[in-house]
Amino acid sequence: MLAGNAWMKENNFTEEDLQGGNMVKTLGFAYLCGIFISFSLTGIVIHQYGAFSMMMPEVMESGSQTMNEFNNLMTTYRGNFRTFGHGVIHGVITSLLFVFPLIATNSLFEKRSWKYNLIHVGYWTITLALIGGVLCATLDFGSLS
Repeated sequence: MLAGNAWMKENNFTEEDLQGGNMVKTLGFAYLCGIFISFSLTGIVIHQYGAFSMMMPEVMESGSQTMNEFNNLMTTYRGNFRTFGHGVIHGVITSLLFVFPLIATNSLFEKRSWKYNLIHVGYWTITLALIGGVLCATLDFGSLS
């Protein structure tokens, strides 16, 4: 809604162009894509996932030394960098260093305006910042057993 009219103008859409279509299918697929994005962003915003993946597969062996080391590490460091603001920062960085180049490259070949770029990158920056903030503030590593 924030940039809806500008987005419509940059895409040469009218209100009539946006009518019709299967909104259940559109919103359902968008929701599924949001889940995929959230899974991908989790490893970026939560640094503790790096320690977990570094210790694979031994960390999954019940009672192993590696599992015990991981549990000790999480007891000491599980809360480091686990705030909403930290997740927001990583969401913004991801948007600027990953999403912006993708959208800008497509826009160049499609001969789109920089305003088009800013609208889309702005949308994804806000979206990834919010997803990153929520993920970072709410997901928690429990002890492995």
